[in-house]
This record gives sequence, structure tokens and C-alpha cells, in this order.
Amino acid sequence: MPRHYRYVTVDVFTSERFGGNPLAVLPEADGLSDAEMQAIAREFNFSETTFVLPPTDPAHTARVRIFTPSREMPFAGHPNIGTAVVLAWERQARGEPVPQPFLFEEVAGLVPVTVRLEQGSVLDAELRAPLPLSRHAILDPSQVAACLSLETADVVAAAHPPQVVSVGAPFLVVELAGLEALGRIKPNPVAWEAALPRDGASSIYAYVRTAGNALRSRMFTRSLYEDPATGSATAAATALLLDLSGDEHLALTVHQGVEMGRPSLLHATARREGEGIVAGVAGGCVPVMEGRLQL
Repeated sequence: MPRHYRYVTVDVFTSERFGGNPLAVLPEADGLSDAEMQAIAREFNFSETTFVLPPTDPAHTARVRIFTPSREMPFAGHPNIGTAVVLAWERQARGEPVPQPFLFEEVAGLVPVTVRLEQGSVLDAELRAPLPLSRHAILDPSQVAACLSLETADVVAAAHPPQVVSVGAPFLVVELAGLEALGRIKPNPVAWEAALPRDGASSIYAYVRTAGNALRSRMFTRSLYEDPATGSATAAATALLLDLSGDEHLALTVHQGVEMGRPSLLHATARREGEGIVAGVAGGCVPVMEGRLQL
């Protein structure tokens, strides 16, 4: 007999439908196998799909599993923002209070997500990454430039060389000289295979400093897919920049997805806590579709 699972899709890190990063959420995914979750994520073919399950600890809100079309992720940014907003909408529709924060059990650890409400309406959400900043392998600028089909001079290493960093999911973070270089990126699969993966990172997050505390960024995965908005990489890059600055706190406004026609807006923060640096990212979310999957 067929089984049916409800789904909702949303665009995350945007206030405009068809901008930001699309996400599929299955709010009641209990009973699905790992293979079924992977097949469903492949069917949606979004950068990620989330599956909401009962928590292992009743003090937490839910266990959330995050799948790309090819694998499970330990942690990711826009899936947490979108899942929390969807669950907040559904709790409000049932007349239930919205947890502050939601506490999601994930492979990388416990992820708190706070939903901001104004006069009863959900405005946006902010997550705290599950792990403090960790810094790993450093790559040669010429090697990274080759991965992106750029010149070595397009890679800026004055503040930091290209480096693998993580606050729950690893990315190779690289600063570029300007928006013109950012716009010229064309991933080179041969150079990519020679350079990555490194210390768990198979994706490159490239950014440019713009006016004030603002960045413009692009992120490409090993499959050479471009992501419209990458909260986990943005949080990691913000934590790295705070570590380099020696300051106690850093807040950045980050624009991503512009070059691919899905403009996204991310608000990232990082601060020192004890011996480490913790990071978070916030953004808005709009509903797009809902329906039922038949298995």
C-alpha cells in the first residue's frame, strides 16, 4: 500500500520568491529509510532536502537529517533556517507556541535556531553553528586559481591564504581581488580533482570584500554546482575573518547568488567564546510549494 509524506518547499535567505536557495522540507519523515531519504533528495534535486524526525532527547525539538542529491551532510546553513521557519509556521497554524530556540539534533551536533517573530508573524531565523572555528589545510594560491580558471593575481593572500575552515562543515575559503574576478569564475574539473578534497573540504567558497562590513561571494561544489546561498560556508568565513582580526565580535552582510540570478542575503556573526570562536547566520524565508510524496 502506498505511503504518503507531506513536503513543503521554501526559498531561503531571501524575501522574494524564486530568489535565495530552494529547500524541500519533509516535516514528518519518521519511517523513511536512509535509501529513501537519499532517493527523495535526488528527486527534488535541490542543493539540500531536510527530513524532520523525533528527537533522541525529548529536551530537543527534533532530529534533522540533511541530504544533498548525492550524500548526507553533517550540517548546513539554509536547511536549518528553512526547516525552523517551516516548523514555526506549522506550530502557529496549530495554535502552538514557537520554541525559542528550536534545538535540532544533527550529525555535526546540536544546532540552535531562533525564529524572530513580530506581531505574531515569522520574520526570519538565526542559527548558531554546532562547532567552533577550526582551521585546516592551506593551499597554494596558484592551485586554487587554477580550480576557478583565474589568474594567480586574482587570489588575495594578504589577510589569509586559501584555507580549509569549518564550523560544522568544511570549505576551502579564498579571497579574490574584486567583483570582476568573482564574475569570471569557471570551475576547472581537472584542476579541481588535483586539489580537492582536502581535510574533508571538496567545495570552494570565494568572496570579495565590498563596502563596509559586507562581502559578495560564490560557492561551488566538487560536482561544479554553484550554490545560491551557503550559510555554513558564510559562517565559517566570518569566523575566520574574526580570528584574523583579533576583535571580539564581527557582523557581516553577505550577498551571494547574484551571478546566477538567485540573489541571496545572509547576515553572519562571529564572536569569541572562551578559547574558541562561534559563528551564526540569519536570513529570511518564503514559501513556494507544498504537496505529498507517494512511495
